[in-house]
Amino acid sequence: MTTVGKRTALTPRHLTRTSERLSFIYLERCTVHRDANAITAEDADGTTHIPSATIGTLLLGPGTRITHQAMSVLGETGAAVAWVGEHGVRYYAGGRALTRSSALAEAQALKWANPRSRLAVARAMYRMRFPDEDPAGLTRQELLGREGRRVKDCYREHAARTGIPWKGRKYTPGDFSSGDPVNQAVTAAAQCMYGIAHAVIASLGCTPALGFVHSGHELSFVLDIADLYKTEIGIPLAFDIAAQDEQDVGSRTRRALRDHINATSLLDRCVDDIKTLLLPDATSHTTEEVDRVTLHTDRGHQVASGRNYADPGSEEAVLW
Repeated sequence: MTTVGKRTALTPRHLTRTSERLSFIYLERCTVHRDANAITAEDADGTTHIPSATIGTLLLGPGTRITHQAMSVLGETGAAVAWVGEHGVRYYAGGRALTRSSALAEAQALKWANPRSRLAVARAMYRMRFPDEDPAGLTRQELLGREGRRVKDCYREHAARTGIPWKGRKYTPGDFSSGDPVNQAVTAAAQCMYGIAHAVIASLGCTPALGFVHSGHELSFVLDIADLYKTEIGIPLAFDIAAQDEQDVGSRTRRALRDHINATSLLDRCVDDIKTLLLPDATSHTTEEVDRVTLHTDRGHQVASGRNYADPGSEEAVLW
């Protein structure tokens, strides 16, 4: 093993393309360290080496410890690191985004800043949730009304399917036990989905606060993305768990949702959905890692950074 001082920093040419990486790696109950340009996960069964340049996002679950040297190599390779609950069902904190491109962040800001494009994204989200309806031309109020009716219908449908009496959605913030078992299961499923959405959004470099349906909260976009899977995954699974047994529905719902997420590769789907919403016409290289900084100038032009544009012969003469 070489010393830190003798290791050279990695350049974009040494990095693995985002599309070729392992999107998410989850570790728990181990110590994460560095061995050259790999990270190691050491537990009671031994030590596993993981090439750091192949990691998209490293999810650190309960019982993990990570060294400064491990964080250093992960930063060099552009991997995102997030501290999460068991199997990623809670998001606690995160480091840098995976991508070195600002394409998704800029696209999100541009679409959010324009009321028309903001509404267009909200309609696209509705279409993802309910593909049997065409929301084109609907106002925001009409979207909210239709979404509310569809969610109510979903609750009634699964109550009838499972034979569980349904008296409506009831949740008291800070008092999980105040709801009946099925409401507890729905709340647990929602919390898990918020954690998953937050981890994905952070890893892509998007802004959690800039929502297209939700607004006024630091996690508005997280709520938007989590809701994409509410009627398809969260609500049906919650009713299934509550129908099996009324005891410990919260923990059993979290475990069941964790297994479903792993089995269906929901994290990868979430990444694709966000890219489709924000950059629907983008080519594959648009959001790849690009270690490039440019400067804004007039008429929408961008020029290379790292030079003084007061010098004679600069691009200033060409663009202006």
